[in-house]
Amino acid sequence: MGTTARGRQPMLINLPFIAFISQILIVLVGSFPISQDFPAAFNFGDSNSDTGELTSGLGFRLRPPYGQTYFNASTGRFSDGRLIVDFLVDKMGLPFLRPYLDSVGPQSYRGGCNFAAGGSTIQKANAASISPFSFGVQVSQFITFKSKVLQLIAQDKELEKYLPSEESFRKGLYMFDIGQNDLAGAFYTKTLDQVLGMIPTILDLFQDGLKRLYAEGARNFWIHNTGPLGCLAQVVSLFGKDSSKVDMFGCVEDHNKAAKSFNMQLHAIFKTLPGKFPDSNFTHVDIFSIKSNLISNHSTYGFDQSITTCCGYGGPPLNYDTRVNCGGTMVLNGTTVMAKTCDDSSKYVNWDGIHYTEAANIFVASRILMGKYSDPPPPLDSGAPPPEILFMQT
Repeated sequence: MGTTARGRQPMLINLPFIAFISQILIVLVGSFPISQDFPAAFNFGDSNSDTGELTSGLGFRLRPPYGQTYFNASTGRFSDGRLIVDFLVDKMGLPFLRPYLDSVGPQSYRGGCNFAAGGSTIQKANAASISPFSFGVQVSQFITFKSKVLQLIAQDKELEKYLPSEESFRKGLYMFDIGQNDLAGAFYTKTLDQVLGMIPTILDLFQDGLKRLYAEGARNFWIHNTGPLGCLAQVVSLFGKDSSKVDMFGCVEDHNKAAKSFNMQLHAIFKTLPGKFPDSNFTHVDIFSIKSNLISNHSTYGFDQSITTCCGYGGPPLNYDTRVNCGGTMVLNGTTVMAKTCDDSSKYVNWDGIHYTEAANIFVASRILMGKYSDPPPPLDSGAPPPEILFMQT
């Protein structure tokens, strides 16, 4: 299974183990929307798929306990372990994607590059933005990266051992998971109707980025929609104090309405893309439905907590305090407090109030690989048992 053997510690018989075995079973007997024929992957997005870009680019440090479950150290990923993108590229037989701005590291760029950075938006960044690496900047970084790589290879063919070839750029998979921060950030100053009014402009900018990549030779596009924003502990803590504004699962309704509208319009645009970009392949993945299913049925899949944060401060019901980040300390009312981790992150969907645990990421990635949430769907099922059965096997 490619890179997943690196750094692994013995696992207890708990959800991550069951989910991991389930993923292997799916790989053996199922049919998938993702292929192992891609020579490279190029990823664009925000913290959901950032493998260290914000850390490398801004010197922003994620300290332990980030990374504790798999890497035994912080790698710049906003989780206790691996991300969804890590499992997807592993399925493709590729190594974990190295961040574009990573200046020190043992990995090469032969299997692709990751431009995703935590806090990034589709819209152009401003002075208040966490990340200056908006989608347009990430696309520009890719164009620069490609130009330099091909120039270096032209000078020395031996560098193809470490860098993507021209064929890799042409036949590689271009992956996208971005837009969550555009919506989340807007709610701090705008009403729901105003946020909804922004969505067409946001998606126009997204299409502009796809157009630029297509002009650079990109032909295989893998697009995730955005997840249930209203089910994040951070959002609930700030916007869910009025019980009339949350649904039966504890999620803030307005934020999820915005996410659904964004996704509906994104999917409508997705349907038009093959006509706009001839000779291209497009896959749309409904991340919202996968994550919503996990949250609403978390106990069925072995999770004890769906919204409560594993690494946080404050105790039930959210264990989240905006003043104390995961692993950090703060003096509150004269007492030094720390945002600590839970005893078993595999029982939690949410890691730090915004991002998912590795266990939840395993669940989401394996559901993606089943193909049920992909458009177009994969070839007819070859006899794989339904996901409900797979996730109950020991």
